[in-house]
Amino acid sequence: MRIGVPAEIKANEYRVALVPAGAEALVQAGHTVWIERGAGVGSGFSDDLYEQAGAVVVGSAEEVWAYAEMIVKVKEPIEAEWPLIREKQLLFTYFHLAASETLTRALMGTSCIAIAYETVQLENGELPLLTPMSEVAGRLAVLEGAKYLERFYGGRGVLLGGVPGVLPAKVVILGGGVVGTNAAKMAAGFGAQVTILDVSLPRLRHLSDIMPANIQLLFSNRYNIREQLEGVDLLIGGVLLPGKKAPGLVRREDLGRMQPGSVIVDVAVDQGGCVETIRPTTHRDPIYEVDGVIHYGVANMPGAVARTSTLALTNATLPYALRLANRGWQAACRADPALRRGVNLVDGSVTHPGVAEAFDLGCSPVDGFL
Repeated sequence: MRIGVPAEIKANEYRVALVPAGAEALVQAGHTVWIERGAGVGSGFSDDLYEQAGAVVVGSAEEVWAYAEMIVKVKEPIEAEWPLIREKQLLFTYFHLAASETLTRALMGTSCIAIAYETVQLENGELPLLTPMSEVAGRLAVLEGAKYLERFYGGRGVLLGGVPGVLPAKVVILGGGVVGTNAAKMAAGFGAQVTILDVSLPRLRHLSDIMPANIQLLFSNRYNIREQLEGVDLLIGGVLLPGKKAPGLVRREDLGRMQPGSVIVDVAVDQGGCVETIRPTTHRDPIYEVDGVIHYGVANMPGAVARTSTLALTNATLPYALRLANRGWQAACRADPALRRGVNLVDGSVTHPGVAEAFDLGCSPVDGFL
């Protein structure tokens, strides 16, 4: 198969979808890999390393898109890339389509095959290609939140762990999944007083067994969320419904319960966010203020630590990319139910129920295309 890796052009995105070791594995399996010049530089991988691995380095994204039967990316294609997508071309990347009707309809118009990292799902519910970036984002959420609590940035001037004689910060985390668990570990490690809210009692029981004493666990409902906003210093949104728009848990009027200079980091922003007032921002301009509360809505948080993120992501994605390349997408999806669940669009039709539900579109079962 002809595989293409274009450079990411989303603002401040430094990750790359394939490391040299991955290129070598694909070449050894009998495939050809074309990668855009400089695509790996932001993650610390030079063009020479790719050439040594057997990949072909080319000068433009247009060449990569025109050549490839399968495009492997990190982030969803942005508007400048839409005209480059060909009919029946396989795209393997993060899409988060349920958060963008514009992107969904644009990709439907190309008649491509879109397999989304974030909806590849194992029988036990695990999302193996989303988990690595959720781990990174959860940990980063605390680091970024701690920074913007500093008075210089307009924050309350609160140190997460406090000091002897001064209480630590109050950190509230919505969602006890991968993002929430990693955020809680990080915040607790700094010495903050942490509360995780989740709707799953089995998950709360599990977290009770493994979390340190400065993490409290609370069932998530409107009453408890509103109560926890009182006195909160850092609120982290980490709720995920696979393939669907994130649930709206914090409303505009709820911000009045929060202290001036408190901070919201909504990791779910790329799925629409679980805070009503959140909107996507960039690493270059990450924060804004609503009703005295600082909002951090960077939609590609892991891009800030590109090398760690690229290595973590490609550890997970390469085996699936090899299956797609070796067998073709249809045979690979017939053989692997997890990969089959990752198919979001085929030939202009929506095949993922969560995306169809988000925009009231018809849903064509993916089995009909296999």
